[in-house]
Amino acid sequence: MGKMDDKTLSQLLDKYEKRIVHYIPFEKEIIEDVKNVKNLSENEQKVLEGNKILKSIQPGDYVILLDEKGKELTSRDFAQFIGKKIQTIAKRIVFVIGGPYGFSDEVYVRADEKLSLSKMTFTHEMVRLIFTEQLYRAMTILSGEPYHHE
Repeated sequence: MGKMDDKTLSQLLDKYEKRIVHYIPFEKEIIEDVKNVKNLSENEQKVLEGNKILKSIQPGDYVILLDEKGKELTSRDFAQFIGKKIQTIAKRIVFVIGGPYGFSDEVYVRADEKLSLSKMTFTHEMVRLIFTEQLYRAMTILSGEPYHHE
């Protein structure tokens, strides 16, 4: 949800996105923020954002929410997770980052899985960067490249 306002984070995000496409098809879709949220409750905002998210998901997509209530993985475990999904899921794998209050119930129902990047809270811009770097790291781990150190 929402565009990137921080130019520095945006440049770093672009860097990792360009690296990922050397390994797998990758694209991001920015869903426009809900307008005039000051007069909306948190739940109303989540429902409106959820409707926008659901409209961008195709019927056959495998949907993974990046959610604080999701399963936490190490970088190596995430690489194995991604490797297994790439091998076993013939459809598009879609990772979704929600708005400031999380996801609507309808989005949770549509999701196939939930992953958490941390128990900490991050801005959606930081989540994009952290997730994209971790996806790149996963690709290098799966390819046996020396990017990841333990």
